[in-house]
Amino acid sequence: MTICTIVLTLLVAIEHLYILWLETIATHSKTTSKVFGISVKDLASKPVSTLLKNQGIYNGLLALLLVVAVCLQDILWIRLLLGFVFSVAVYGSLTSKPSILWKQGAPAAIALISSFF
Repeated sequence: MTICTIVLTLLVAIEHLYILWLETIATHSKTTSKVFGISVKDLASKPVSTLLKNQGIYNGLLALLLVVAVCLQDILWIRLLLGFVFSVAVYGSLTSKPSILWKQGAPAAIALISSFF
């Protein structure tokens, strides 16, 4: 595994830690409102807040798994997790916001491609 793949994979993990922070800790912030295109008022509603916090935990655990896979130098799991991130980004771009493909999908795709070199 190359240093490039390690760095790119860790950047994907950091991105997901940032999403964890937005969704779980800064749930009602103006930054979260801007990033997700949801009003601060809607973010404060119990159902939306609960959904975001659950989604944040998913993103945090995904980041943790990416870091563990890098630490173990397990290229199979790195590729599977990056493929998962890319697949979810494609789905999100088709069903929610097209920019998800570039913001989350592209870094994962670049890291995945680098893992084959």
